[in-house]
Amino acid sequence: MTQRTRPDGSEQSLDTAYDTALLDLDGVVYAGGDAIAHAVESLEAARSDGMRLAYVTNNAARTPQTVAEHLTRLGVPAAVEDVITSAQAVARLIADQVPAGAKVLAVGGAGLIEALRERGLVPVESAGDDPAAAVQGYSPELRWSHLAEMAYAVNAGVPWFASNTDLTIPTGRGISPGNGAAVEVVRIATGAEPQVAGKPQPPMHRETVIRTGAKRPLVVGDRLDTDIEGASVGGVDSLLVLTGVSTPAQLLAAEPKHRPTYVAEDLRGLLVPHPEVLAKDGGFRCGGWTATASSGALALDGGGEPIDGLRALCAAAWTAAGDGSCGLEADKALSGLGLGRA
Repeated sequence: MTQRTRPDGSEQSLDTAYDTALLDLDGVVYAGGDAIAHAVESLEAARSDGMRLAYVTNNAARTPQTVAEHLTRLGVPAAVEDVITSAQAVARLIADQVPAGAKVLAVGGAGLIEALRERGLVPVESAGDDPAAAVQGYSPELRWSHLAEMAYAVNAGVPWFASNTDLTIPTGRGISPGNGAAVEVVRIATGAEPQVAGKPQPPMHRETVIRTGAKRPLVVGDRLDTDIEGASVGGVDSLLVLTGVSTPAQLLAAEPKHRPTYVAEDLRGLLVPHPEVLAKDGGFRCGGWTATASSGALALDGGGEPIDGLRALCAAAWTAAGDGSCGLEADKALSGLGLGRA
């Protein structure tokens, strides 16, 4: 993987430079039941410019049909085939390793159950049903007894799978525990490690490529540790939007596998060219801003679009960090940008 030391520029708007946007959902398109600001009109404009929109989510709870209907209600028309979930990725992963028609202990929502059945597998609810595999996916209705059944199966030697291991998930009320938190409970009870399908792991990238046929995709996400790392693993470009989990401060501290190709405040970043970040006078300039790294801190001078200031700071921080994580103090430099949570 090439070590990225600054965000890229693009003379074209991203929706014309790439053929397909592989969009995360939670924290990018919506939070809870509501669309994120500027998402609906931005996606409509990108589609009008000829970009295909595919929705790629680690959330395995809902079926693609339910997700497509939700998007359509929000004003983003979507078909079932436009939605790719970690449930579909983990179901394929399991089907490649167990006999056809095998029983699978499934702890998760309707999306996981449907995905297993799509692969000809038979979901069961008890470790006593002699499953050939056990799989966990996110469900807001998860009960302690479900985790107990999973632990019984894994401790008995049943192969263990997880749709994803996101520790948190953004909702309309804030950040809540994700599937990874439930996976940790079973890991503690068993000492085992699951096979994981969702972002950033390769099975999710494989599922996405199979289902979309994208030739020049752009991954669009809000999480450095899943969306952006997944793009790095798959060798494709990425756009981080600041509408979900990852913060500007976390972006500045990102290690190489978590550094996105592009950075934008929200999905409007799909519709515009991205300015180049230039090395100048010992610092980095983007738009009207110049960022430097010295005396244990990042500094920012100038003015203009706040996101350009963040892009310049990324270049200063990532260059100083090399192949590690930047430890320079950044609060003062970020305070004047007004980009929400630091």
